[in-house]
Amino acid sequence: MAALIAMGILLFMASVALVFWQDSVTRRVTSRSLGSLAPGYAATKQGYRVYALLVSVLGLFALGIGLANVLLIVGSIVIFLIASVAVIAGEVTTYRKLKR
Repeated sequence: MAALIAMGILLFMASVALVFWQDSVTRRVTSRSLGSLAPGYAATKQGYRVYALLVSVLGLFALGIGLANVLLIVGSIVIFLIASVAVIAGEVTTYRKLKR
């Protein structure tokens, strides 16, 4: 259980760091093409923040399991599902806007 709590804290701290250094990470990582793939939703400010939210929710989920807190587990699952739908919609919209 202590490992899950530590992992949850690390994931949550990583998401805070991602938001803190958003401009740098976007400039150096997410806004670059990956081979033949153009930059996607994560290259936008909103998309980047939704992906950072997914990382933090994974941390909250691990914390919930480690602390045996049902409310935290269920809440993190609900937020993860909503954010996943937002990511899918954002990726589809970004892909459709690409000029081919």
